[in-house]
Amino acid sequence: MSNRRRLAPEESRDRALDAARALLIEEGPQGLTLKAVAARVGRTHANLLHHFGSAAGLQRALAERMAADITETIGQAVRAARAGIADPRAIVDLTFDAFGQEGAGALASWVILTGQTQVLDPVLDAIHRLVDQLGAEMGGGAEASRFIAENTLSLVLAALGHALLGPSMAGALGLPAETAREIALRQLLRAYAAEGKAG
Repeated sequence: MSNRRRLAPEESRDRALDAARALLIEEGPQGLTLKAVAARVGRTHANLLHHFGSAAGLQRALAERMAADITETIGQAVRAARAGIADPRAIVDLTFDAFGQEGAGALASWVILTGQTQVLDPVLDAIHRLVDQLGAEMGGGAEASRFIAENTLSLVLAALGHALLGPSMAGALGLPAETAREIALRQLLRAYAAEGKAG
């Protein structure tokens, strides 16, 4: 007879997502299976199927949670930088860290390669919502929204590329491993400077 404590459905789901995120960071997307998550939280495969429906459902739920966490953190950094409270470097570092050490880049590349691109929908939707919110907060209408959208696109693609190949490519070119991060920061600072002159 099992002595496992019965968890409320939301607590059980949250624990499974915590375990899934840890597995993603530790082992990469290939380690993100229902069996591995179930073993990590001491639950059954059937229990996870009940909560997520499938491995793709688990991945989507994890993507939703990661997207919410990442965009909230980056949104705060953008607001702080615009208010002069923080350095724009924080925006770049948070974005690069989210795609690198927090696993978003590995998850994105894996779901794209396996053809499960719908798993990324929550991430793309969360980024879109953040861009819309920041554009509205800036004022300036369509021009401000385009400024934020273009800089977001540039930064996210740089962070994703860095997560997948950055240090290796930099090494092959005889550059420091974090060169892509520094280039992204310079581009963001130039964009802010140009916006300030135009505004």
